[in-house]
Amino acid sequence: MTGDAYGAIDAIWRIESARLIAGLARMVRDVGLAEDLAQDALVAALEQWPRSGVPDNPGAWLMATARRRAIDRIRRDVRLERKYAEIGREREAEEATTPDLTAEMADEVGDDLLSLVFTTCHPVLSTEARVALTLRLVGGLTTPEIARAFLVPEATVAQRIVRAKRTLTAARVPFEVPSGGELDERLGSVLEVVYLVFNEGYSATSGDDWMRPALCDDALRLGRILAELAPGEPEVHGLVALMEIQASRTAARVDRAGQPILLLDQDRSRWNRILITRGLAALRRAEELGGPLGPYGLQGAIAACHGRARTPEETDWERIAALYDALAQLVPSPVVELNRAVAVAMAFGPQEGLDLVDGLADEPTLAAYHLLPAVRGDLLSKLDRRPEARAEFERAASMTHNAREQEVLLARAAECA
Repeated sequence: MTGDAYGAIDAIWRIESARLIAGLARMVRDVGLAEDLAQDALVAALEQWPRSGVPDNPGAWLMATARRRAIDRIRRDVRLERKYAEIGREREAEEATTPDLTAEMADEVGDDLLSLVFTTCHPVLSTEARVALTLRLVGGLTTPEIARAFLVPEATVAQRIVRAKRTLTAARVPFEVPSGGELDERLGSVLEVVYLVFNEGYSATSGDDWMRPALCDDALRLGRILAELAPGEPEVHGLVALMEIQASRTAARVDRAGQPILLLDQDRSRWNRILITRGLAALRRAEELGGPLGPYGLQGAIAACHGRARTPEETDWERIAALYDALAQLVPSPVVELNRAVAVAMAFGPQEGLDLVDGLADEPTLAAYHLLPAVRGDLLSKLDRRPEARAEFERAASMTHNAREQEVLLARAAECA
């Protein structure tokens, strides 16, 4: 097999795997078994396509192959015979009549994909397990790719995925889109997973890199899929708006040596205007659905204030401070209050912001949060209280686990010497 053939099959798999697994999960009602069947179909493609060529509709070919494997497995697995006997008979009948798989997949793929997302992000799983399983089954990433992205051993990721699939099976989690009051709760879990992935890419919590853009791309892809599958959910569009606008700054956030460039020092001509336009459009969709903006919508509106400003001086900091006020009322959080303090400082002066930051000094949840002393150091520096600022920057540097961020903080401390 040539490298080109491997590359073509890998590209097709990344495009088709989520839809394939989703369709199979609807059939067998088990995401773990669905992934196994999809992998069987991939192995068959690796064996046959280099000789016969890639079929005209590779997704339909993979689905037909996986379904045949499912029927074979149903026949020989006595333990699952009762559970899947009726499904097996139905699929045998479909196979005998040679259905139009292309049309069938087009009709059902939306509901299937949405069901798969809600299943992999089910609250019965830990946050780490939800992230790993979603990236694996919906994002199409391999276990080594997930491990590299989050700087954890492959064995750890593999174990999380295996345990997650076992937990879903043991808990009899239904493969469906929830309804009623449960939908809002479950949707929150889905959006949390997507934004966690994006944030880890946008501001890496550990390692030597300031950013991991590939993770941002994966999260954006997931968010865009969600927006198409759930067009009536304003918070989905709010999250997409937030991610699109933040991702627009990627090229301007580091210099050629990989050193971080802070927001107010960035060359805004390097911001991606296409992503900003997409983000503003997503925010409009959220607003047009009516009702007050939710947490992601408000954060998207804050990002939009930055995205619309062609220079730092044009930024509407008073509006940003007001939006943070609204966010703090909706989801009270010390981190939100810290961000509000920054906005207040920019809008009304550093002393106003410092007073708010000092009010958070004894907040237990911020005791190990390096951005608290970093913000305080910045405000003290603007007030020309340099010795105090230097101490705060050094304290922040000792608390972060990201090497690039530590370098920035130590450099700011040195400026205060």
